[in-house]
Amino acid sequence: MKFTLSWLKEHLETDEPLDKLADKLTMIGLEVENIEDKAKALAPFTIARVISAEQHPNADRLRVCMVDTGDGAEPVQVVCGAPNARAGLISVFSPPGTYIPGKNITLGVGTIRGVESRGMLCSAAELQISEDHDGIMELPADAPLGKGYADWAGLGDPTIEINLTPNRQDCTGVHGIARDLSAADMGKFKDPGIRPIKGEFPCPVEVKVEDATLCPGFALRLVRGVKNGPSPEWLQKRLTSIGLRPINALVDITNFMTYDRARPLHVFDAKKVQGNLTVRRAKDGETLLALDGRTYTLDSNICVIADEHGVESLAGIMGGEASGCDDNTTDVLIESALWNEINIAQTGRKLGINSDARYRFERGVDPAFMVPGLELATKLVLALCGGTPSENVVVGKQFGEDRVIDFPLSEVKRLAGIEVPLVEVKLILTRLGFMLAGNGPVVKIAIPSWRTDVHGKADIVEEIVRIVGVDKVPMTPFERGEEPRKPVLTPMQLRTRRAKRALGVRGMVEAVTWSFITNDAAKLFGGGQSELVLANPIAADLSDMRPSLLPGLVAAVQANINRGYPDVALFEVGQVFRGDRPEDQLVAASGVRHGFASSKGIGRHWAGSAAADAMDAKADAFAVLAAAGAPMQALQIVPGGPAWLHPGRSGTIQIGPQNVLGTFGELHPRAAEALGADGPMIVFEVILERIPQGKQRATRAKPVLELSAFQPVSRDFAFIVDRSVKAGDIVRAAQNVDKKLITDVTVFDVYEGKGIDPDKKSIAIAVTIQPREKTMTDQEIDAVAAKVVADVTKKTGGTLRG
Repeated sequence: MKFTLSWLKEHLETDEPLDKLADKLTMIGLEVENIEDKAKALAPFTIARVISAEQHPNADRLRVCMVDTGDGAEPVQVVCGAPNARAGLISVFSPPGTYIPGKNITLGVGTIRGVESRGMLCSAAELQISEDHDGIMELPADAPLGKGYADWAGLGDPTIEINLTPNRQDCTGVHGIARDLSAADMGKFKDPGIRPIKGEFPCPVEVKVEDATLCPGFALRLVRGVKNGPSPEWLQKRLTSIGLRPINALVDITNFMTYDRARPLHVFDAKKVQGNLTVRRAKDGETLLALDGRTYTLDSNICVIADEHGVESLAGIMGGEASGCDDNTTDVLIESALWNEINIAQTGRKLGINSDARYRFERGVDPAFMVPGLELATKLVLALCGGTPSENVVVGKQFGEDRVIDFPLSEVKRLAGIEVPLVEVKLILTRLGFMLAGNGPVVKIAIPSWRTDVHGKADIVEEIVRIVGVDKVPMTPFERGEEPRKPVLTPMQLRTRRAKRALGVRGMVEAVTWSFITNDAAKLFGGGQSELVLANPIAADLSDMRPSLLPGLVAAVQANINRGYPDVALFEVGQVFRGDRPEDQLVAASGVRHGFASSKGIGRHWAGSAAADAMDAKADAFAVLAAAGAPMQALQIVPGGPAWLHPGRSGTIQIGPQNVLGTFGELHPRAAEALGADGPMIVFEVILERIPQGKQRATRAKPVLELSAFQPVSRDFAFIVDRSVKAGDIVRAAQNVDKKLITDVTVFDVYEGKGIDPDKKSIAIAVTIQPREKTMTDQEIDAVAAKVVADVTKKTGGTLRG
């Protein structure tokens, strides 16, 4: 929501400085996101006169201008490429060192085609005050030389942008923002009454509402004999200051009402409307060419305003091109209505329209302002365009439901921890538009029609506290008592945190993807059941709850590849859905690697390359399992996996056949093609719920293991073994020789080929021996090495390679 300071002061009588108003807005829940002060940004730009404009000696389209900057100094030489640069022109000058917002550069002294230029003559686009960049600005002949352009042009009106929470629909208009600031002692709220405009004749257009649930109220008025054209300067400035483009007086009035009073309206050219108006559901297949120039195909869930010819407007969202107002409009129908918030949101999402009207109607507008809003719009039309008004046509409700809450004053202390006297409570709520009755411990509070978000006692407390100040709520420590502290996080929350940390340490980047995927992708990964199909998906390609995190991660990796970043490693920890029962909603930790985003560290490795492969996915999965507390000694790896993994480059991690913890490997080429993925995708997925909970046993505290003061020793061994022998078997055999001394065993080479029997292979391991009590002698190290050879030979049948 954007507005200017002067616009705010139309509704709030205040002398408070801008920074104090901005701080107070944030404190009362209307968070200020940005303040744009053009006068401050454009302070270096001054009014100057071009004394002469000669042809550049080395460029046909450039002129060398001598510029009088109005400061009494010598004229300044400026090289200018604008076609309208000429002697006598009054324009805007910027000296060296000035930041040019439209070009995002800081100006310096330059040489252009051999001629020095000590400044710049500016266009309106370069100052970001309009889109005109055809030439430098042309100011009136009486514009004072040397004066700041922003001050002379009246640009000293800061623009404030606030971030509204969805419940504060009343503050989607400047009028409501001023009311809140007044309640916070920032000034006096100006709220003059709106007098009804007397109709001179009955409105000839009747209105029929077929479904009151879609349109609870509808008000209409005809104004004859209007003269449409450009709106006055004050209205155009109001709109341009917040980024809206003025169109014509009639349309500008509706845009002004939308931002000033949070009351969207629509105007029809009455001569283009055929017969009476009907508010109804659209017919399947009906179309509308809307004011944004796009044609929309409608269905029976969309509410429209139609005449005898067909659909003329998308109710509460956007009008149609056919009945729009232009310079030839002489009779205008002004419409002010109430719409079903849910239907507006669904229609806007379905058609992909994010209009200012939709933004307000889907949050809920003030029902009691429907008719007064029509009266105020009529007043503006008569003032700016003239004409003769008809009587109002009103169908349905003109007011919202009366809402009264019995409010115990003690609730403020109970819920917020602060004491607020009854006098102050009454003052705050009255300024906010609430009505109070009673002086006892319980008072009756009538909720204003524009606060559709206030429903109960807690909401009343929130209103009081945000105006008093959240900073006034005392800091109160929790009573700890004598009992030991219970864990704050559940075991699953701890697993989730540890899994994320483990994957982050391995160089992967966390991603958050949609919980919904296409039906084809869901079926590919074992989902697609009817009970997991969304009844009202936000998009056609997000129709099913995901049975796996991998489709979303693969899509995210592919998006990076498409943008020139092929080496990607992403992970996600989130829910997957395997059925409609609670136990079928599981937490998975998944990851995807592509290209050279490998987990291999610097040093020797049997793969000899940094490209990601199935072993990276295995290591990622094991890192998650270890961090989550899985019994690592009990884990089994079974070759192969689900159908979406490559059968020869994948594995399944389990604790017996009944408890499958996860899978890893390379994505099957057919699965990659179905997901639109390029090249090998290395993936893993672990289900955190399936990790067995470790038994809690009373144990004695163990001393913290300190770093050894003795130098570790590394020995390499290469074994000739049968091709069926797994490298993991050799690693485990070496580790079990002496678990205290041997701290690490890694595979750094696997060889098959020349010099080795066809049914054999060579596996080389590096064994790290870490002395604990003393430096080991050569004889002691050789003894450990001999035991490694003996145990590996015994358990795998291999022989030491010569």
